[in-house]
Amino acid sequence: MNQHQNFLNSVIQRLGIGKPIKKSLNSENLISLCNQLVSKNGEATLFSLAKSILEDFDSLSEEQKKTFFTKLLKQFSVDRPSLKKALKDLDFSDEGQLRKLHKLIEPKSQELFRRLNQAPNGTSSLLKMRESLLKCIEDSPELKSLDFDFSHLFNSWFNRGFLRLERIDWTTSANVLEKIMEYEAVHDISDWQDLQNRVAAADRRLYAFFHPALPDEPLIFIEVALMKEVQNSIMPILDLSVKPIDPHNANTAVFYSISNCQMALKGVSFGSFLIKQVVSEIQKEFKEIKQFVTLSPVPGLRKWAHKGNSSHDIEFPDNIAKDISDCCNKEEPNQLALMRLTYYYLTQIKNKNGDAINPVAHFHLGNGASIYKIHTHANNNQIAIDDSWGVMVNYLYDLDVVAKNHESYANQEPPAVSPKLTKLIQSKKKKILAY
Repeated sequence: MNQHQNFLNSVIQRLGIGKPIKKSLNSENLISLCNQLVSKNGEATLFSLAKSILEDFDSLSEEQKKTFFTKLLKQFSVDRPSLKKALKDLDFSDEGQLRKLHKLIEPKSQELFRRLNQAPNGTSSLLKMRESLLKCIEDSPELKSLDFDFSHLFNSWFNRGFLRLERIDWTTSANVLEKIMEYEAVHDISDWQDLQNRVAAADRRLYAFFHPALPDEPLIFIEVALMKEVQNSIMPILDLSVKPIDPHNANTAVFYSISNCQMALKGVSFGSFLIKQVVSEIQKEFKEIKQFVTLSPVPGLRKWAHKGNSSHDIEFPDNIAKDISDCCNKEEPNQLALMRLTYYYLTQIKNKNGDAINPVAHFHLGNGASIYKIHTHANNNQIAIDDSWGVMVNYLYDLDVVAKNHESYANQEPPAVSPKLTKLIQSKKKKILAY
């Protein structure tokens, strides 16, 4: 929060401005306060009302929050009668009418959220509010319309221009380091020694994006291992007993973990900016590093394969059907069969929008990366084995072609894949000799 807001908040507290606002745990009364907030213009009053609403909301039960959101959707939607009249009378040559129309199209809830954001810690409170809304949507999908308003505003408020890239190291505040441990979503950080290895070892780097309104809250972070070659397994990277290398002898940067920290920022995309800026930072520090790859999991692979194996309604090419059967019915799947199956899953299985159904593949392919290598037995963690037989993938970020790859993927063309991998998958080898 800026100094101006801090000062005003202090004045409000000392003078008692806004004290007549009655605290309530009733969703109806909370809606009434929201109506007051969007109808008033005095800055001190806005601060007091916004603060009161956010505090009251935080005190509601889960059921009361759901009721509040339902009423908010109904009462703070688009003014349809006024919009209908404006459209009927619209003169496209009249700039004033067009601007009025633009204002009418916007739901009243967006202005409400903007005003709530003026409260002390307003941005943080609105993130928590959206978290609650996302939980409610699971049982009440009609609330998705209200969530669109959050998504629209957050995409603006968390624009790349507001974000700050920071390298996290052992001198970073304990508060932030603890949150890195808490938010790590790919490879659990077991203890402080494990964390120290990831942020302080000579051949490790960790970068995070921060927002001015949330100075101690990482939004997303990426962990990097500086290596002498592309890695085919996560185990050496996470092994604390492995001696760090001199990073000046490295030629490859391996992005082995990317974690989104704020559930409430779902749909706000800044991961691609993070990767590209981290690449730039590493290139500045180490001119010798020319190759940038990920070592990524394949979440959902095993579940998808078992569903295909048990279903009579899903048709697969004969060779893929055989690979699915091999992987699902054998205690130890054939490596090449598992690679072919993974390749097919990543390149051919799409959602209704035509994107790769696997979220990790969609993220990297959408950023312009290519599928470089597929590795079996790459993660011996039981969760990874249960999820994807321990398969991991190298996505290659070739800076000369990422823009071209991004455009191709956006136009729903086949994803970029390394020729060597394609040749291996299409061969009739029964086992992998060299890859």
